[in-house]
Amino acid sequence: MPKGYWVSVYRTISDPEKLAAYNELAAPAVKAAGGRTIVRGGRVAAHDGGIAERTILVEFDSFEQAVAARESAAYQEALIVLSDGVERDFRIVEGID
Repeated sequence: MPKGYWVSVYRTISDPEKLAAYNELAAPAVKAAGGRTIVRGGRVAAHDGGIAERTILVEFDSFEQAVAARESAAYQEALIVLSDGVERDFRIVEGID
């Protein structure tokens, strides 16, 4: 079964305090849902119109598990705290089996 991934690229961070509060709630919500963070920040080499900004990659055992984690009450609470503190591109993608 193919794995599922959250891919999140932050275009701008306008409120670092909201991001910090989000991280406090999101990390345990992701872990409880079976997610494993494999990339969080670090160096980025952007090419072909990409942006060299904060990038997060979270792995789940399946695409369905990744979708369910995003829809969970715990993660939704984290999103409320984040609100307009960042602009990001967030995707859930299915890996190759």
